[in-house]
Amino acid sequence: MNRTPVLRLTAVGLGLSLLAACGSGGTDAPGASGGDGGAQTITWWHNSNTGEGKTYYDQVAKDFEKSHPGTTVQVSAMQHEDMLTKLDAAFQSGDAPDVYMERGGGELADHVEAGLTKDLSASAGDVIGTLGGSVAGWQVDGKTYALPFSVGVVGFWYNKALFEKAGITAAPTTWDEFYAAVDKLKAAGIAPVSVGAGDKWPAAHYWYYFSARECAQQTLTDAVKSLKFSDPCFVKAGDDVQRLVAAKPFNAGFLSTPAQTGPTSASGLLATGKVAMELQGHWEPGVMQGLTADGKGLGENTGWFPFPAVDGGAGDPKAQLGGGDAWGVSQDAPEVAVEFAKYLLSDQVQKGFAEKSMGLPTNPAAASSVGDPALAGLLKVRDEAPYVQLYFDTAFGAAVGGAMNDEIALMFAGKATPQQIVDKTQAAADESK
Repeated sequence: MNRTPVLRLTAVGLGLSLLAACGSGGTDAPGASGGDGGAQTITWWHNSNTGEGKTYYDQVAKDFEKSHPGTTVQVSAMQHEDMLTKLDAAFQSGDAPDVYMERGGGELADHVEAGLTKDLSASAGDVIGTLGGSVAGWQVDGKTYALPFSVGVVGFWYNKALFEKAGITAAPTTWDEFYAAVDKLKAAGIAPVSVGAGDKWPAAHYWYYFSARECAQQTLTDAVKSLKFSDPCFVKAGDDVQRLVAAKPFNAGFLSTPAQTGPTSASGLLATGKVAMELQGHWEPGVMQGLTADGKGLGENTGWFPFPAVDGGAGDPKAQLGGGDAWGVSQDAPEVAVEFAKYLLSDQVQKGFAEKSMGLPTNPAAASSVGDPALAGLLKVRDEAPYVQLYFDTAFGAAVGGAMNDEIALMFAGKATPQQIVDKTQAAADESK
């Protein structure tokens, strides 16, 4: 899955401020296809490639076909990293899917500048009005280019039974408490944390989050505008990561461990009780369900807690790292593809999405359908956050974010320093200007 509110978000530079939802209605399913009524096929790419999520989206496509005679939805469900690679190649070759996942930020801005993504401001205005400010992260120059269907935050998912076995009675709220929990888990013979450093971005989340704790919100806002990383807080974030890696909390072979592919992935290790914790996004319960034989993931043993506070940090301790996913429509897609994207944000589709723990819905009508207790707790944290910092590799775009992630991964391997992360990131930013 991708790492993409009383659901109102307002973009503020790098962050997203959470406010209360406006309006009370949902989005009704659209009626018959708008086009010329002839037979047509639209392609849809998504990353719900396991378990109930895949089955549900297959049914969603069939339901749309029934209500739109003559339209066929060709579905491609793939593992997240594979999808990103294939999307890049498809855009470069001019053969993009009609409906696909947009992550916003610098990536979306690049797609808009290249003329690859359809402006939905008018054609999906009814849906945009329902979603309120949550669309802000997918707007460029006041125009909306994608419809967000899930917005959440990253935190630590954990196995309640393993915490109890290790004698941990409460989730950590500070890093001193976190390290104490790591020591207790090790003493009980339990691997404390899994991380899919083989895919880089799960490791990078730690540096992003420590930056949000060490840096003031204005510093982050300024950085996304200026692409300057001279504030000492960014080096402090690297110091925090170094301390974490030195504590050796991670699973054996973490440097080559994938994020979510198979039972030996970071998510698989948590789902099957091989580790106690993993720092991951709101999609984790659905991913874990697809990686266990019974399709239940951790079930009643699923717990979640926010990224702990950092003593002396300039960032708000209640700020969160996150973002979301939206349905974009490629520039050359037929109009029925817009209808399909709107359908994916309808009350019934979003309620099913929430009920199956596939993410945190943006349609207000579906908020009460989030039944998983851990996800409901995450939803509360998200809604109470003063701001949600958009993933750095999304906010800064592929070139800067890629260089950043590469160097963070090297730090996890003991081959980069906190200053080198900043230097490599700055060099990539300077080159991109």
